[in-house]
Amino acid sequence: MEIASIGLSEALAPTGLAADGSLEVPADPGQVAWFSGGGRPGGAGPTVVLGHVDSTTGPAVFARLTELVPGDVVTVGSDDGASTRYVVDRVQDVPQDRFPTEAVFGATPDDELRLITCTGPYDRVSGYRDNRVVWASAEG
Repeated sequence: MEIASIGLSEALAPTGLAADGSLEVPADPGQVAWFSGGGRPGGAGPTVVLGHVDSTTGPAVFARLTELVPGDVVTVGSDDGASTRYVVDRVQDVPQDRFPTEAVFGATPDDELRLITCTGPYDRVSGYRDNRVVWASAEG
């Protein structure tokens, strides 16, 4: 995955669901994870990618995700060597306790991309309160 506007170029690692049904987050704060139970780049439906905003040692892989704005380009490669360019449509901060699961993960007829990280106020006990969701559509 490449996002030139924020200087990001990282390989995607597959992730799935945890035992409790929640989305597994990458153990490594430097890793970008792709939800393998959803869409794939170049196909119908949303490709969901997530990463940490920070760690106990400093900024993580999606530390600059909050800088993305509509019109920015995200390029995502696939297993067959092809790549798909997505254009950011909108950026949204949502409370974690009201996360729009269906809107983010639900089926769509088009090739779309969702990038997710934490944002908002941080509490040492409960962590971040919100998630940043970047919504993007495939070019063309």
